[in-house]
Amino acid sequence: MQYRQKYGNLNLMMRTEWGAALVSSVLANVNRTKNTPAFSIADFAPHIADVEREAANEPIKLEDAMRTWG
Repeated sequence: MQYRQKYGNLNLMMRTEWGAALVSSVLANVNRTKNTPAFSIADFAPHIADVEREAANEPIKLEDAMRTWG
């Protein structure tokens, strides 16, 4: 977690994950039905959702804290 905070978007693996999630979300949205809600990049890359939540200074949910800290 500290590595991500220190290097941010320049981390090659995070950039690769973001690119793969972007392609996946586009393909999922092209092939979804009318009744299915749209997919976002965060649906396919959980690390990106974590980074976005930290950037927005949103508090962590109790369930997430319990899962992370055991």
